[in-house]
Amino acid sequence: MVDTSNLGTSPDEVQFRFRDDEPADHGTVTVDACCDQTNATAVRIEPGDDARVLLPFLDRLALIEVNFPGFGDGRGYSSARILREAGYTGELRAVGDVLIDQLSHMRRCGFDSFAPDKRLDEADAARAFATWDNVYQRAADARRIIANIRHEA
Repeated sequence: MVDTSNLGTSPDEVQFRFRDDEPADHGTVTVDACCDQTNATAVRIEPGDDARVLLPFLDRLALIEVNFPGFGDGRGYSSARILREAGYTGELRAVGDVLIDQLSHMRRCGFDSFAPDKRLDEADAARAFATWDNVYQRAADARRIIANIRHEA
């Protein structure tokens, strides 16, 4: 009998989600195709795609998936930050080779759902999301930075 408990997940299976609205389906079109389709509501950004191309269409996109094909490819962080700073409020999902030690950084960049290729340990992920109570730099997550907290005291 084959042990199927550790075979990973589909890229479309969301393991962690920090939103209260209804989950969107997976990103069905590419960045290039999204610009030409007026009915596209979900798009997938691949490494090398320019997230800024999507800026005129943000109001109709319910989901933007950002693919991380390897743990060393950090271009998706920039895409997330660009989209959030431009005012995107829809679901921003990290898919692919998403690892425990990246989770808190991805959240700071604006990701609010995660669909890793391989299922992550829930307890480890909870610790990762809770890492660094205090932060020094502003980011897409709008947490208060230490300098502001220090001046409140």
